Amino acid sequence: MKRPTLFSPLAAGLLELQHRVVMAPLTRMRASQPGNVPNLLNAEHYRQRATPGGLIIAEATQVSETGQGYPAAPGIHSDAQVEGWRAVTRAVHERGGLIALQLVHSGRISHSSLQPGGGLPAAPSAVVAAGNAFTRDWERASFEVPRALETGEIPAIVSSFRSAARNAIRAGFDGVELHGANGYLIEQFLQSRTNKRADQYGGSIANRMRFLVEAAQAVAEEIGAGRVGVRLSPFGIANDTGEDDPVPLYTRAVEALSELGLAYMHLIEPRASGTGAADISRPEMPSACALLRPHWRGKIISAGGYDLRTAQEAISAGNADAIAFGRLFIANPDLVERLRAGAPLNAWDRSTFYGGTAAGYTDYPAYKIVA
Repeated sequence: MKRPTLFSPLAAGLLELQHRVVMAPLTRMRASQPGNVPNLLNAEHYRQRATPGGLIIAEATQVSETGQGYPAAPGIHSDAQVEGWRAVTRAVHERGGLIALQLVHSGRISHSSLQPGGGLPAAPSAVVAAGNAFTRDWERASFEVPRALETGEIPAIVSSFRSAARNAIRAGFDGVELHGANGYLIEQFLQSRTNKRADQYGGSIANRMRFLVEAAQAVAEEIGAGRVGVRLSPFGIANDTGEDDPVPLYTRAVEALSELGLAYMHLIEPRASGTGAADISRPEMPSACALLRPHWRGKIISAGGYDLRTAQEAISAGNADAIAFGRLFIANPDLVERLRAGAPLNAWDRSTFYGGTAAGYTDYPAYKIVA
């Protein structure tokens, strides 16, 4: 049987793709204020990067006010936000593309200035993260010791993921992705260094992965499992995370999620963890998708510093079914066409990644490909 390529069709749950070049979720902090509402500039950014049958995973979007971790990060918990996202999904669909929304609760990776009433960010346990948070005024401040969630508060957070998924479908998204990577709330529950709980959500692997599984189940019940993906970073170090031995934890978590019949699993390769802050490479680490593929029944999207050659190799080897590109999509709105033609690629400008307006967002030039 002929092996698939980066440009072969792919069915992932209810998502019918014409190629396997996926736009990764990319935090850009450009939502309108007040209210963290997506706007027409956001719609243009995504429109530029849409292709027929191509999947875009929109940026991490908070499921509630308390889930916000960055200034001007968009939400999906108000009617105004739903309406703002409708312009984005409409722009992508008009070009024949598909778009899923990544749902996030930032947990301890936040600051009291971003929280309702100036309260402390909430987390599984009162374990402070190393490094600096963004404040509402775009300044940097040391992370605060978070407030440990009471057991009785957790079901409401699970419900916020459910309602966010429902709102995403109202806004026209084709699906959603739960953000269980990069040190945010779901991963804070998963990993032993951030989860010191003594209730049913802490201690054993089964308990630490309970929040992830409950959130995934709730979202799948709400919008259908075939429209749901989950993103994990088993070897990640972003936002002061890292499990000493991640293999037992993530093997169990992936096996449990596999039982839900989700559309896809999105795995970040360890070589790319932390690339939002710097260009980091960890080539000595194992491949997350190759390691976990035997434990996952569905489709796998792999992300992590890929180029055309390595993307083709991962798909040809069967380790991944699709490849997510992040920084290359920032700098190349026509990335799919450039990869297909083997054309040169624009370099990204890291200074424009977060905040701002059109510069470094919608002004990267397209390549004139001569047929």
